[in-house]
Amino acid sequence: MSSSENIHLTTKKKRLIFDAHLDLSMNAIEWNRDLTRPLDEIRQREMNMSDKNDRGKGTVCLPELRKGRVGLVVATQLARHTPYGSSLSGWNSPQQAWAMTQAQLAWYREMEALAEMAQITDLQQLETHLALWNDETIPDETKPVGYILSLEGADSLVNISYLHRAYEYGLRAVGLSHFGPGRYAPGTKTQGPVTPLGFELMKEMGKLNMILDVTHLTDEGFDQALDYYEGAIWASHHNVRKIVPNQRQLTDGQIKRLIERGAVIGGMLDCWAMDIRFIDMVSDPWQLDIKLENLVDHWDHICQIAGNSQHIAIGSDLDGIFGTEQSPWDMNSVADLQKFESILTRRGYTDADIDNIFSKNWIRFLRRVWK
Repeated sequence: MSSSENIHLTTKKKRLIFDAHLDLSMNAIEWNRDLTRPLDEIRQREMNMSDKNDRGKGTVCLPELRKGRVGLVVATQLARHTPYGSSLSGWNSPQQAWAMTQAQLAWYREMEALAEMAQITDLQQLETHLALWNDETIPDETKPVGYILSLEGADSLVNISYLHRAYEYGLRAVGLSHFGPGRYAPGTKTQGPVTPLGFELMKEMGKLNMILDVTHLTDEGFDQALDYYEGAIWASHHNVRKIVPNQRQLTDGQIKRLIERGAVIGGMLDCWAMDIRFIDMVSDPWQLDIKLENLVDHWDHICQIAGNSQHIAIGSDLDGIFGTEQSPWDMNSVADLQKFESILTRRGYTDADIDNIFSKNWIRFLRRVWK
């Protein structure tokens, strides 16, 4: 390789990435991580802590997002209500869960005040933010990370009126369920239908042109949601059941229904969602050789069903109650999402395909929904 070729390669502009699922405020408030700080510093602060399995192993912070040109994210509020007798962690009342989401919202507002983040709630704000990140005269490290606010699991909405309150502060996407039993729908590792309250919520969401996130629904709930909800639907962080045969992943039939609805499916990087051999808190990604490329197998499967690359994207779920101990071994931080470019090129994906996966599919989806 000539020196001129080498210079060209090292200065090549990274592609913009849109990650459709990051639990940023949960990490800031409940894990007490100052996400404005460098990743090494965050890890060092947690070096002697053992209250959570991923202490000292986080992969996400705002400097790393900018380093990886992850200029757009769907950022969550997350606070589960746990009914009496449940073994899952959560809040004992919907009011407590709502209060936690408001603390999370306050953190996002503080990030906006520092110009670390910028909330995006409509098409004009989206286009303005894209223009900023496409402006090469401004260094990426000075640009705010744009975020679209999503509620992962609707338990914290005390009643339907709270949806309108949340819409007013910028909530634009809602998932009915999370793990276990839910007030609006049961979630992962459970069975059963959407509750009457869940149907009422979807009706109001439709009036507000909100996005329904089908992630974490039971199989029965998934079918009911797609039958009932006439508005926009996406699957923010979901992999393929054909490869990882558990209820958390999408069946081929579910994938076909999502494609028919014009949905986009975000691939997630939690090892147990990538490889059936992985067991939470037991397995080691190195020993099982689970790499970033494993996710491409899931994307390939969806592309074969769709006949194109227009329904797959990134919804990493990084630091969603796990860190490097449960992430692909060739990934140190969220900035390593850029490694997918070379992996996808080697697997035969075109430049246009890679652009679709990195950002354009989510952007095209939002342009259609918000037009």
